[in-house]
Amino acid sequence: MSLKPITISLMAKTMAFALAVVIAVTLTAGNAQAQSPGGDFGIGGQIGDPSGLTLKIYQRPGFAYELLAAWDLDDFFFLNGHALYERPITNSPIRYYLGPGVLVGIHERGRDGNDFVIGISGQLGLNYFVDQFEVFLHLTPRLNVIPNTDGRIGGGIGLRFYP
Repeated sequence: MSLKPITISLMAKTMAFALAVVIAVTLTAGNAQAQSPGGDFGIGGQIGDPSGLTLKIYQRPGFAYELLAAWDLDDFFFLNGHALYERPITNSPIRYYLGPGVLVGIHERGRDGNDFVIGISGQLGLNYFVDQFEVFLHLTPRLNVIPNTDGRIGGGIGLRFYP
């Protein structure tokens, strides 16, 4: 049995899980109050370590959920979700946000097979809204718990559009 079909199968299952989470979060956001100038939810991307696609949904003023489908350059694909508390910086159009999160993913190990990874994370960042766009910069410390304990500090810069 080739390792490539196994990798594709695990990737497909992970993508299906990501889609299910996005749909579930979107359906529960019906009564959200707008926090951004554009709307209750934003979609976009970030570059950095990791790079990926991001979705942010405001549930009430000052509170949002963020989901990131990301990949590192070392063959690690994962989903990272955070509950974020957001506050304005006094006398500034810039806001800061922070909050806890979880991650699940697959780390490809080549001939050694793949590892299913589960961990915890946090996020600390700054954002700024321009019309229907959010520009953001954040740090994301991650601690993998399964299959072994391994910590990293990631982060990125990105852009989200609020339709």
